Amino acid sequence: MATHWFHPPVNIETDRPGLTYGCNNVEVAAAEFMKWTKRGPKWKKAVRACMPVHEGEGTADDVRKAFEVAVKEEGLLRSSSN
Repeated sequence: MATHWFHPPVNIETDRPGLTYGCNNVEVAAAEFMKWTKRGPKWKKAVRACMPVHEGEGTADDVRKAFEVAVKEEGLLRSSSN
């Protein structure tokens, strides 16, 4: 399976205190979604954005945008300086 990269990365809080992770591809974003306990409407939209990319119909940038919105909804967004 190919990796579908996006730029710039979306910086998210991790389960390790003080550690920020820069998510930069669709596959890692999809894996991150599965860790979340809250699954609001932005989460659902972002998860649905992942599948078309693997079928050649969506873009990694579509996923990046939806992922960033979902990360904000979840309260995990971090600035690039963290």
